[in-house]
Amino acid sequence: MELENLQNGAIVRTEGETTAALVYLAGLAPTGRRTMAGALRGVAMLLGGQDDLAAMDWGALRFEHVVAIRAKLAESLAPATVNKYLAALRGVALAAWGLGQMSADDLAKIKSVKGVRGHTLPAGRALGGGELRALLGACRDGTPAGTRDAAILALGYGCGLRRAELAALGIDSILADNGEFTIKILGKGNKERLAYADNGAAAALAQYLATRGDAPGPLFLAGRKGGKLGGAGMTPQAIRDVVSRRASQAGLASLSPHDLRRSFVSDLLDSGVDIATVASMAGHANVQTTARYDRRGETAKRRAAKSLFVPIGE
Repeated sequence: MELENLQNGAIVRTEGETTAALVYLAGLAPTGRRTMAGALRGVAMLLGGQDDLAAMDWGALRFEHVVAIRAKLAESLAPATVNKYLAALRGVALAAWGLGQMSADDLAKIKSVKGVRGHTLPAGRALGGGELRALLGACRDGTPAGTRDAAILALGYGCGLRRAELAALGIDSILADNGEFTIKILGKGNKERLAYADNGAAAALAQYLATRGDAPGPLFLAGRKGGKLGGAGMTPQAIRDVVSRRASQAGLASLSPHDLRRSFVSDLLDSGVDIATVASMAGHANVQTTARYDRRGETAKRRAAKSLFVPIGE
């Protein structure tokens, strides 16, 4: 069924009724909440021409809506992105059923809509030879902010921390032990894990702690003019800005905090660490997720391509 045929019957919430979207989102971790809220706003725009989640009657969602949305999204989005939208719709439908706004039969029909199959090239990249050295070198500007940024990069790569995890670290998250640091992390789904900073990562963190001091509060402090540090903590977006800015100063191609994490996974696997251990270190619930971070295959294929000789001009 075409989506345009459904839009005239836009689903709008009755005044005073609890919206299933907000109930569904409330049960997610903050990072997942932002992602799925964006997906649901996109669906709301497709169905009713507005992105107000609270205005939509999600209990009126039906099988034919989901099928039409799936077909429309598949025209322009990657399979993984379409399936993220479908997961959000299943979640909000389940919440609507729990609120008594949808029948079990309609819920089952919505859940029966299959995801989109397909494969796209993995996003992001891993750091190449010498890039990490150049990145850290760009931080050696003699300012407290430079010392802080080196520690951010060192933990992003050396411990594989997500940008939200880096921003959430407090001074009390760090435990020192004979030149090493144990870091207590609160990851996705409120799951705690420990990370271990050794060698260069430990040295970068120690240098930053000597600059920052041991005052209670966020580990990574926001910057001020002249490279000084303030009392406020950094946001995940500020962490991203640090990585992007230092990559630019180092003359590197575009780089994100998650690329440091991809490098962490790829380099550990390349060093012979078993994938189950790497998954645990990265805070992944299963090894399939860890495997998607592995960029070694592309490096191997590039080396293989160089072994072929094309006798052009002979």
